[in-house]
Amino acid sequence: MSKHYYTRRDFLKTISLGATALALQRPQGASKLFASEVTNKKPNFVLILVDDLGWMDTGCYGSEFYETPNIDRLAAEGMRFTDGYAACAVCSPTRAAVMTGRYPARLGVTDWIRARFQGGKIPADKKNPAEYVGNKNKKLLCPPNALWMELEEITIAEALKSVGYTSCHVGKWHLGADDWYPDRQGFDFNIGGCDFGQPPSYFDPYFRERQGQIPTLNRRREGEYLTDREADEAVKFIRRHKDKPFFLYMAHYAVHTPIQGKADLVAKYKAKKPTNQKNPTYAAMVESVDDAVGKICSVLDELDLAERTIIFFTSDNGGLMSVTDNTPLRAGKGHPYEGGIREPLIVRWPKVIKPGTVSREPVTSVDYFPTICEAAGVRLPHDRAIDGISLVEHLKSNGIKELDREAIFWHFPHYRGDIVPYSIVRAGNWKLIKRYEGKTFELFNLRRDLSEKNDLSKKMPRKVKELDTKLSDWLRATGAKLPRPNPDYELS
Repeated sequence: MSKHYYTRRDFLKTISLGATALALQRPQGASKLFASEVTNKKPNFVLILVDDLGWMDTGCYGSEFYETPNIDRLAAEGMRFTDGYAACAVCSPTRAAVMTGRYPARLGVTDWIRARFQGGKIPADKKNPAEYVGNKNKKLLCPPNALWMELEEITIAEALKSVGYTSCHVGKWHLGADDWYPDRQGFDFNIGGCDFGQPPSYFDPYFRERQGQIPTLNRRREGEYLTDREADEAVKFIRRHKDKPFFLYMAHYAVHTPIQGKADLVAKYKAKKPTNQKNPTYAAMVESVDDAVGKICSVLDELDLAERTIIFFTSDNGGLMSVTDNTPLRAGKGHPYEGGIREPLIVRWPKVIKPGTVSREPVTSVDYFPTICEAAGVRLPHDRAIDGISLVEHLKSNGIKELDREAIFWHFPHYRGDIVPYSIVRAGNWKLIKRYEGKTFELFNLRRDLSEKNDLSKKMPRKVKELDTKLSDWLRATGAKLPRPNPDYELS
């Protein structure tokens, strides 16, 4: 019996029929990809993705300097994950993984995407670059990074549209320019999303020389703070779409550079006794994000939507070492150590998750797509690999039911300052970092050595070989592009 593969073309045809027609007609093949019942009892989804927020940057994760009462409330009312991960130590790959449930290595988005003002010129043929890149002072040629996430990918918004959801993107997109904006990837509304990886400024008119203004966010009040504006737009969307299922992707530009905070909050933290975390302007930015979380939760309470809304709160990579401190985790953004990839992750699902639950299950960015699809009654596409695993049963069991997964993987085949190309595998408590230049392996037991101070690679060669085999198999299976020797390398 031949298999039926539901392609993106079939998918777009299905959603163009409309949710009502889908529910009534059940076109042949549609039920193999998506559940077709559309009811007003479906849960709403709010996915809050903060940019560059470190694992230790909230009160519920241990910060004694930053004040985050609303985020802490989410943790108190839901499930806090100790071992939540981003799919990459930099932003665009994680965002692509969140949207699709697929590892960045499959997508070809393995580094942050250069905006047009940074030289990310869109080719005339509108094809992503394919040639390897490098220069004479680097030992390796690296695979090119994409300039956008391909439209052939199916996003959370597109999957949910098939069962009647309205979707809104607010904030940072960073997955491509014009033709690849959120509204081309299933979102009904795009407020602020463009090819920028950082805002020109956090204050209206959101402008900077050479970069310009955010093209998808109109000016409103001079001096208005961007995170406040994002929260306001999110609240408006919820109010206007309260009577049908919705998906809000609240993708804050904060707390990415430029480090700019509201003057009153900066003054507050300047007067506060510092800890290992001591940047008052960054602290002000964190508090503004927390205020935005509070505004979203308040409107859900006011409209009696809280019990029907699942909230995810997380970050796209580790904290930037120049502005925050990720201790006890090692290093930060960009690095293969835990400080670069381990993130805060909180899920609130009233009447399903026992308040105050803590999970130590390793989960990662690719898990949100299948989780949201299952909770909404949407079947996963059959014509592509979905790398994530649904967390629904884990959430319903209050963290008792383990995920059926052997390992989590990362692939960053690029240079970044003094960071050389690397791949990572975590299996159980074991983590192997494989570099493609210099010392090849580092091995850590994360349960005993969270700070990754004790490299066991020389003492445990069998474990290294075991994990390297898993990693190599995964790299082949995903079609990951690996660095190559540079024939023009010149030793300086």
